[in-house]
Amino acid sequence: MTISIGPITLAAPVILAPMSGVTDLPFRRLVRRFGVGLTVSEMIASQAMIRQTRQSRQRAAIDRADAPVSVQIAGCDPQVMAEAAKLNEDLGADVIDINMGCPVKKVVGGHAGSALMRDEALAARLIEATVKAVKVPVTLKMRTGWDITSRNAPRLARIAEDLGIRLVTVHGRTRNQLYTGRADWDFIAEVKQAVRIPVIANGDVVTLDDASEILARSRADGVMIGRGAYGRPWFPSQVMRFLADGTRLADPTPGERGHILIGHHRAMIEHYGAPVGLRVARKHVGWYTRGLYGAALFRAEVNRLDDPGAVEARIAEFFARATDGAPVASDHQEEAA
Repeated sequence: MTISIGPITLAAPVILAPMSGVTDLPFRRLVRRFGVGLTVSEMIASQAMIRQTRQSRQRAAIDRADAPVSVQIAGCDPQVMAEAAKLNEDLGADVIDINMGCPVKKVVGGHAGSALMRDEALAARLIEATVKAVKVPVTLKMRTGWDITSRNAPRLARIAEDLGIRLVTVHGRTRNQLYTGRADWDFIAEVKQAVRIPVIANGDVVTLDDASEILARSRADGVMIGRGAYGRPWFPSQVMRFLADGTRLADPTPGERGHILIGHHRAMIEHYGAPVGLRVARKHVGWYTRGLYGAALFRAEVNRLDDPGAVEARIAEFFARATDGAPVASDHQEEAA
């Protein structure tokens, strides 16, 4: 199975979702090392991109060894979006992705993200301006609609296709659902029926069977993995293999997981610098250790450390014990710890 985004052909129908605070350059490199069809950057505010803020530059950072790379931008002003798209193209982005799916109050309050699904005329002007501004393919990520009474994703997808969008990703929730309830994989099939361009299904893919089922029910061309990759940068590659031939690759052992985490931790320190990198790394440490016995106490200790070397030493020690057969706590036990 392959997917074409204009002139770009993905080797596999599996995409790493754009996730603020997660899909930075170190994480995208790591996921790419294991294997994935495409990675997408964290969402970058178009105004911040034009101002070239430190955060926008970090989020737009690209490693050409990871090509193809998609950079996601968000905003509500068509001309500002067009300029931000052009800047990212000049920086080496292979694909520009437009965010019409972010549900958080700060974004929709500025009439960006999923708020654009309530104004199809503005959404169309924004799409048209962005597509015309760049030579690379432009894609679109959205939700099923603003709320259950206005699930207009199929109509908006047709508008986007007519304006030159090369691929649409649909998260199977409305904006008002935020991240609660279950993603509606069946509704994504209505978007697939509405357009000729590739459609990617997104939402609640955390197991190999989820990946298979979402494709069967949505009839989509590929799957986008978001929270299922938290603490599991190898998961998209497992999905790739499973969809290709049904093989269920084993998870890394706890010892292997610790080695991966140490490398990831060092990459974050190098990317952000020690003070910021340590803070950013804490949530990743939590995800990697989730479910292991004693993880809550370990995280509490690591969060108090301010020396990267000391953190890495504790990671190595913790996972070495886990490798020796320490019992695994259930999610309920871990949350109570």
